[in-house]
Amino acid sequence: MRASDEVQCGSGDVGARGQAPSETARRLDEVGLPRRQPFANKGRRPQEAPPVISVNPAFARIGEENAFAVLAKAAELQRRGHDIVNLGIGQPDFKTPPHIVEAAVKALRDGEHGYTDATGIAPLREAVSEDLQRRLGVEVSPDLVLITPGGKVAMFMAILMFGVPGADILYPDPGFPIYRSMIEFTGARPIPAPMREEHGFAFSAEEALKLMTPETRLVILNSPANPTGGVTPSDEIDKLVAGLAGFPNAAILSDEIYGQLTYDGLAHQSLLAYPEIRDRLILLDGWSKTYAMTGWRLGFSVWPRLWRELARKLAVNSYSCVNSAAQFAGIAALRGPQDSVAAMRDEFDRRRKAVVAGLNRLPGVSAVTPKGAFYAFPNVARTGWKAKPLASALLEEAGVAVISGPDFGVFGEGYLRLSYANSLDNIERALARMQDFLSLRASASARA
Repeated sequence: MRASDEVQCGSGDVGARGQAPSETARRLDEVGLPRRQPFANKGRRPQEAPPVISVNPAFARIGEENAFAVLAKAAELQRRGHDIVNLGIGQPDFKTPPHIVEAAVKALRDGEHGYTDATGIAPLREAVSEDLQRRLGVEVSPDLVLITPGGKVAMFMAILMFGVPGADILYPDPGFPIYRSMIEFTGARPIPAPMREEHGFAFSAEEALKLMTPETRLVILNSPANPTGGVTPSDEIDKLVAGLAGFPNAAILSDEIYGQLTYDGLAHQSLLAYPEIRDRLILLDGWSKTYAMTGWRLGFSVWPRLWRELARKLAVNSYSCVNSAAQFAGIAALRGPQDSVAAMRDEFDRRRKAVVAGLNRLPGVSAVTPKGAFYAFPNVARTGWKAKPLASALLEEAGVAVISGPDFGVFGEGYLRLSYANSLDNIERALARMQDFLSLRASASARA
C-alpha cells in the first residue's frame, strides 16, 4: 500500500484498491468492530457514502416542555424591541431569600467545592426529614431521602424504573408535559386520567381507578397541580388509596412540588400520610417553587428502601451528585426563617384573585378559581379560537406570553395556562391587552 493511500483511508482501516487490509483493519476485525470506510483523494467525492450512525429510536418519541420554547420566543421578540408581558413561565418572580444565598456563599468560602455523596449530604437529608415531620406530621428516615438536581430528575428516575413496553402508566391530563414525554420514551403506554374543569381540575379517584388494569405499573399524581392549579381534596385521596389496594403491583409517584402553595385555608394532603402505601410510594418535592430557587436546581425525593438504592445507582451513573454549595443553601432554607414562604404565598393569593376576576371579564373566557400552585387555566372555547393559535396570536399581536392547553395533554384543548408568578402590575397589563385583542377580534367577526 502506498503511503498516500494510507492517508487517504484515514487510519488505513481498509486496504486501497483491493489490497490486503492494514494492521488497523485486522485489529478491528479481531474485536468485532466495523472498519472505517475508504474515501477518494482530497477534493473528490467519496468512493462510498459514510455510514449512517443510528441512535436509539426511543429519542423519536421524547417530547419537551413548550413553556421554554415560548420563553425563548418571547425573549426574541423583546430583543427586536417588542414589549412582552410573560405569563408563560412557571417560576416565582421573587429573589431567593438572602439568608439562603448567604449560606451558599459561606459554603463556597469554607471550601465546600468537592463531590458529595450521590444521595446528598447527610445534614441536608436530615433537614428534609425534619421538615416533613414539621409540615406533614410524618416520619421519614433520612436514609430514604435522595437529593436531586431539581424535582424533575426524580420524575425521570421513577418513570424509567417502571416504564417498560407492555406496562401502563397513569398520569394526569392536562398535566406536566414531561410525564407523558418520559412515559413514551420508555415504551410504556401512557394512560391519561382526565382532570376536569367541573371538578375544579382535581383528581377523580373513581375515574382513575376505572382506567387501571393489571398492567398498570405506575400511577402519577400531582396536587397542587401544574397547569391547572387544581388541588385534590383529602376525601378523594382517601378513595384513591383505598382503591389502590386492588392494584398491589402499581407503584405511586406523588408530585408535591407545589405543596406549600395552597389557598383559602385549604391544607395540602400528602400521600406520605398513608402508611398502607408507603412501601410503594415515591414522593417528589423540592425548593424551586417554595423558596424561589428554580435556577439552583435542587430537589428531593423519598423512596422505599430498595427503590432508593436503584435511584442512587442512577444518580451515580448520571450526575454523580448535586452541587455542594446548593445543598448548604437547601439546609438554610429548611431550617431558617419561613416568613418569606408565607409572604410569597400571600402575594400569590392576591394575584390569584386579580387574575381570575380579570379573566372572567374577558369576552368568551371563563376561569374557575385555582386552589393551589400559581397558575390559572381559563376556558377559551367560547372565543371561537383553538387554543394554540390563540396563544400564538396573543404573543405576536398582543404581546402577552401564555401557554396553550394542548401543550399539557390531549384534554387541554379549549384552555390556556397563565402563570401569576409575575407582578400584579404586569398581570393587569396582560389582562388589558387580552381584553383589547379579544374585543377587537369579536367586533371584526361580528362585522363580517
